[in-house]
Amino acid sequence: MSATKHNSSAAAGSPYQVPPEPNRMSSIGLAVGVHALLLAFLVIGINWTNNQPIAVEAEVWDTSVQQAAPPAPQPQAEPEPEPQPETPPPTPRVTEPPPVAEPAPPKQPDIALEREKKRKEELKRKEEERVEREQELAKQKREEEKKEKALAEKKAREDEKKKEQELAKKEEAQKKKEKAEKEKAEKIAKARAEKAEAAKLQKLRDEEMKRLTSGAGNPGSSGTAAKSTAPRIDKGYIASIAAKIKGNTTYPGSTDMPGNPEVVFQVEQLPTGEILSVRKTKSSGIPAFDDAVERGINKSSPLPKKKDGTVERSLPVSFKLKDLN
Repeated sequence: MSATKHNSSAAAGSPYQVPPEPNRMSSIGLAVGVHALLLAFLVIGINWTNNQPIAVEAEVWDTSVQQAAPPAPQPQAEPEPEPQPETPPPTPRVTEPPPVAEPAPPKQPDIALEREKKRKEELKRKEEERVEREQELAKQKREEEKKEKALAEKKAREDEKKKEQELAKKEEAQKKKEKAEKEKAEKIAKARAEKAEAAKLQKLRDEEMKRLTSGAGNPGSSGTAAKSTAPRIDKGYIASIAAKIKGNTTYPGSTDMPGNPEVVFQVEQLPTGEILSVRKTKSSGIPAFDDAVERGINKSSPLPKKKDGTVERSLPVSFKLKDLN
């Protein structure tokens, strides 16, 4: 019973441990004793009568060592019973030890199922790779379409900008052309006006020169014409002319000298105030001062007019050196 329990516990136990090998000498001695005891029982049984059979029981022990079973407990040698003539000894009962349960070998996986499982896993992996490739291709296609759309929009904007620039250039060129034509027309008109004005002034100069020439040939008539046509000289009129000439006169020399030298010029002008001639009638003794005043008179043309719009055709203009301060 102990051997059976040990085998059951050994079979159900988690790790299997090989028991230590028992002593062979004790096993051999035990076997010899058992066989001797069996032989004695057989001899005694033959001597008994046949009328009363003698039952013999014997217990056989296997002396071989089981790999998975622990060592069996050593049975104690029983003393030989004394023969009793009246009651035969009991026949020894032979009992076989229970078979030792070997640990079940590990279950081998089903090869077909394993192959089917691997095949399904491979198919699943390939399907996942195919789906991933399709998604990647779709993503690349979307990105390419997006880039193409962006390029098309950029090109459209550039074309629109180019058209606007070309239109702006055309408008600018048209404006420049119109401006040039306008300036040309204005120049032509101005040149015509200046030409007409110059012709008019020239005509007035000619008439004035004729008048002066005729007056020089006939002094008496000249004096009478001057008296009859020349209005009374206005002091304000003379002051305005002197102020304009003074503003246009630049004398670089020094005015710090004794006395106050004076220069006098006779100025002939047209009815428009334009100066026909400037003639020096008195010198200040300082040529640089005289030239500066003469340049100022010519620069002041046309001279201011009177309040009524008339001018003195001939009038003296005098300047003193210290009047320029």
